[in-house]
Amino acid sequence: MSPVDLKTATHIANRLKYNPDGLIPAIAQQAGTLEVLMMAWMNIDAVIETLTTGRVCYFSRSRSKLWRKGERSGQVQMLSEFRWDCDDDTVLMLVEQHGVACHTGRQNCFYNAVRDGAVSIIADVKIDPDDLYS
Repeated sequence: MSPVDLKTATHIANRLKYNPDGLIPAIAQQAGTLEVLMMAWMNIDAVIETLTTGRVCYFSRSRSKLWRKGERSGQVQMLSEFRWDCDDDTVLMLVEQHGVACHTGRQNCFYNAVRDGAVSIIADVKIDPDDLYS
């Protein structure tokens, strides 16, 4: 996706509905395969930055600041398509994930599952987290 101009990005960001903390849930899917990679939060500034730069930016609740995906790990997400739901309160982004999406070193964050009545880990670690953040 080509980045959009600031006026368009601001218009889109302003039409979205944020929770009382000023955040909106954002789901990232791998473009092409549609594998769900992760869910994080965005504030209005993260939405605008994502749309104007084409590089996915979230809001880190633990650090209370913008979090540019891959800024420490190098596991960058580039925006392919930006969508939102019918209630304007959830974002869905199709992305090109460079490297793994999860801070645990797995391809996606949804590696816990219940199978045959038991909790299972269904994805292996691809990159040691210590190597991601060293």
